[in-house]
Amino acid sequence: MAELDVDIVDTEGTVWSGPAERVIAPAGDGEMGILAGHVPVLSVLKPGDVRVLTPGGGESLRWRVAGGFFSVDSDQVTIVVDEATPVAVAAH
Repeated sequence: MAELDVDIVDTEGTVWSGPAERVIAPAGDGEMGILAGHVPVLSVLKPGDVRVLTPGGGESLRWRVAGGFFSVDSDQVTIVVDEATPVAVAAH
């Protein structure tokens, strides 16, 4: 399966960077799922959780954000927030 290259940054610097199979973000118009090959998009983030599923059914990562924006272009996802607070995810 194709992968996304994801960067999550806040005012302190890089929060997380790496490959992902899927990203789910609280976009301004509702939750948006992003897979490889997604059309280019630029959107504001509303308060909620950003979730990242790493390749091969790996880790499910989650951060609570108060807002910000994200962009998707050529399988590159960039998420910019003021602050990203890690949220514990239960094991499957």
